Amino acid sequence: MKIAEIETIPLAIPFTHGGKPAGWGGKAWTSLSILLVKVTTETGLTGYGEAFSYNCLGPVRAALDDMVVPIIIGQEVDDIGAFLGEVQQKLHLFGRYGIVMFALSGLDIALWDIAAKSKNIPLWQLLGERQRDRLPAYASLYRYGEPEIVAERCSQAIGEGYGWIKLHETENREVAAARQTVGEGFPIMLDTNCPWAEAEAHERAASLRQYGLYWLEEPIFPPENFKALATLQEKFDIPIAAGENACTSFEFEKMFEVKAVRYAQPSVTKVGGVTELRKVASQCSVAGVHLMPHSPYFGPGFLATLHLAALEPANCMIERFYLTPEASLYGKWIDPTAGAFDLPEGPGLGLLPDPDVIREYRVGV
Repeated sequence: MKIAEIETIPLAIPFTHGGKPAGWGGKAWTSLSILLVKVTTETGLTGYGEAFSYNCLGPVRAALDDMVVPIIIGQEVDDIGAFLGEVQQKLHLFGRYGIVMFALSGLDIALWDIAAKSKNIPLWQLLGERQRDRLPAYASLYRYGEPEIVAERCSQAIGEGYGWIKLHETENREVAAARQTVGEGFPIMLDTNCPWAEAEAHERAASLRQYGLYWLEEPIFPPENFKALATLQEKFDIPIAAGENACTSFEFEKMFEVKAVRYAQPSVTKVGGVTELRKVASQCSVAGVHLMPHSPYFGPGFLATLHLAALEPANCMIERFYLTPEASLYGKWIDPTAGAFDLPEGPGLGLLPDPDVIREYRVGV
């Protein structure tokens, strides 16, 4: 394929989450930022990707428009992995992680979408052998900080058919409320988003053991302190999950070398796209680590995660950020039925984003 045009499309879709208004990074967080990356080839084929952009949409779009696009327009792409490796090398002076890799992740997803469309097959078929066409979902709750709301949302999620629930809390009282609501046998995960230094993480892990967590996610800052995660996991025999902040498969290699996690969570919109996530999946298989992709997304990143997860064993679940967007790029497909997502069967990612939603929620940055 020869790249003829790249368009970055910024969207802001308001959402509700069932709690009080909340902020993130000093700003109110009331809408989902979705940066679509639309790639068109010389022959007219179009693919869509998604670059991570929650509260960083402007910088990521600038990285694509000002740094990535100028060096790839007009380029011939025969091998997506090799091509992205060359682009990574050209941009390495600007950093191998964060904003630059978010931008390249969106590009990579779009290229894979085109590659599968060119053969008129779904992405999973281009990548390997499908293991299932229904993908189990877990409800990934917003951070509420109030036990009553946590209990209410847990009950609601179970009523909708979810078989697993993930909390985003840091205090025992909310975790206790969830456990009391769902019962002893129901799996609860806890994502703390890197709040504690190593010593405090040990104190908190000791107090959290009583709740029988399915996993404890990112309990230590900085997230790349893999040795500290490994020590915590071994000392308290509590399953650790991490990886949403890791970019490229090299970070996961370091993670696995010290046995830091039992659940690896690469994010397709951050890690380097489909190319890098496939590498991480292979590493997981060798290391005996469960792949559990990070995927609180509602754009092409969500669809790409579905296709990648369909290639994995049954224990690979899909994260559904448990909030309600005002509109959906893919209609009903963003919602599981009976606790699982259906796998789109169309070519490429399987679905096209709704042009009316793009038109209504497109924003200037």
